[in-house]
Amino acid sequence: MVMMTGSLAVRGTVVWLTPQQGGRVSGPPEPDYDYDYTATAYLPPRTAEDGQVGIALRRFAPGAWRSAAEGILVPAQDHRAQQVVPGCVVVVTEGVRPVGLFTVDEVEILASDGTTAPEPRTTTPAPAALSTPYRHSTAAARWTAPETAGAS
Repeated sequence: MVMMTGSLAVRGTVVWLTPQQGGRVSGPPEPDYDYDYTATAYLPPRTAEDGQVGIALRRFAPGAWRSAAEGILVPAQDHRAQQVVPGCVVVVTEGVRPVGLFTVDEVEILASDGTTAPEPRTTTPAPAALSTPYRHSTAAARWTAPETAGAS
């Protein structure tokens, strides 16, 4: 898992909300090859009022309501870390109004100079084997007892 404590490069799918859904009246933004689309966003369960981050999106299809996209998420200084993992949904906002949903497929951590940083790896030692298995209930004991293992 990656915790959002610095800038993150993300890849995924953006779905723009229609005007009837409360999205942009002018429809999906047109990508500009000189500038990225920038807005605010939040990761539920936070809201636009208590958890906004900055988002910049690029490489999305012009005029498409749904498209693959790349982006960068930058949290505000006073916000605590938020989990950003593949599968999470980022709500794209203009002000506090939701205008799109960005589903994250890939996450990369960015170093302070903007280059991709290696993902921190922590190793957890394997738990020591118990000489007598711990059984917290008779139901669990039936599934773990050697004499019934493999019996149907």
